[in-house]
Amino acid sequence: MTLPTNRRGLILGGAALLTVPALARAQAPAPSGGAVIDITRARTDPIPIAIPAMAGGGRGTDIARVITANLRNSGLFRPIENAAFIQSAEAAAATPRFQDWRVIGANALVTGRVLDQGGNLRVEFRLWDVLPEQQLQGTAFTAAAANWRQIAHQISDVIYERLLGERGYFDTRIVYVAESGPRDRRTRRLAIMDQDGENNRFLTDGSFQVLSPRFHPNARQIVFMSYNQNNPRVFLFDLNSGRQEVLGNFPGMTLSPRFSPDGRTVVLSYARGSDANIFAVDVGSRGQRQLTSGGGLDVSPCYSPDGSQIVFNSDRGGDQQLYVMDAGGGGARRISFGRGRYATPVWSPRGDLIAFTRISGGQFGIGVMRPDGSGERILSEGWQMEGPTFAPNGRVLAFYRESRAGARGAGYSARLAQIDVAGFNERQMLTPTDATDPSWSPLLA
Repeated sequence: MTLPTNRRGLILGGAALLTVPALARAQAPAPSGGAVIDITRARTDPIPIAIPAMAGGGRGTDIARVITANLRNSGLFRPIENAAFIQSAEAAAATPRFQDWRVIGANALVTGRVLDQGGNLRVEFRLWDVLPEQQLQGTAFTAAAANWRQIAHQISDVIYERLLGERGYFDTRIVYVAESGPRDRRTRRLAIMDQDGENNRFLTDGSFQVLSPRFHPNARQIVFMSYNQNNPRVFLFDLNSGRQEVLGNFPGMTLSPRFSPDGRTVVLSYARGSDANIFAVDVGSRGQRQLTSGGGLDVSPCYSPDGSQIVFNSDRGGDQQLYVMDAGGGGARRISFGRGRYATPVWSPRGDLIAFTRISGGQFGIGVMRPDGSGERILSEGWQMEGPTFAPNGRVLAFYRESRAGARGAGYSARLAQIDVAGFNERQMLTPTDATDPSWSPLLA
């Protein structure tokens, strides 16, 4: 969270519900020697790929459409328009005629077939390297027919990983705070959606304020904050059962909860008087352990992927900066030294970067740096932006932007956006209402 300059007005939290059964998968091993395309080069030279409709009718066209949108939105692929296709989808699913795909400029080709199995769908897909006329991947997915969109996301992940050598991030969800109403009287509901903005639904009714939802590493629980009748509390929400329970009762303000990598601990900030310190709470026993002490506001803690360290922001040195300490507390060392104030740090799932918000000269920026503070880069700047969250492959960030408001709040909006860690391909993520404070789930299957 961003610390206010007057050391008051700290932020609060949210909740969620939704699960889709994992898909059964049978995978044929890819042939050795298949091409793997460098992800850095692909950022400036997107891979031309042809994705005709899956043969067999039914959801075949819809599945191909979702795969196409996923790959295009990543910025790393250039799907070829269907109007350019020479060979039919049905014929290509049987035997690709590679010269027909080479002539339209495709380097890769996706073919497949959809089989209706009485309420279930079996989707068989193949990924081809067009130039050497070689199959790179053959995979089959089976799921309830209602889960056809998740099949499409999982196929997208397979294609992404096979061609780029990086894990995909399409079979994921984002939980966020849906905001509506006048600027000075916002209603904040918890909402969840697929990473592409589909299947959006509200999970709370707006009768109480929710803020800062964060996913459990197994994607089946969420820790969040609820602010009801001036009583901020941290809750756990089980996505399978819908059960909601208080994590702990703190007499003051509790802030920015987040799970440890093993899911057994929640780290949070607890404010008393003019100070805020970081505590670790055992999810099973509810035992509490204080990790920081002394003057200052220590907030927004986040574990490293191996659980050995915690990054947080603090004004202990007189200005709001980023610090890294041992997971047990102690050994805190400052890592941010650029101009301005730093906030909302989050560790990449890969362990190689820490994302943050920087406020400098009245301008907000979303950036990344290495865990030792070196290599700082600002990826995007704007009027007001905050709350970065990494996709599970560590290559894409989501965050939110706010627009300027007039004296009575006119013109205000808050929208989610995403950008890759190289600073390319920023785009807005569509939501039915204003949206803030996103949290990206792990892969669902």
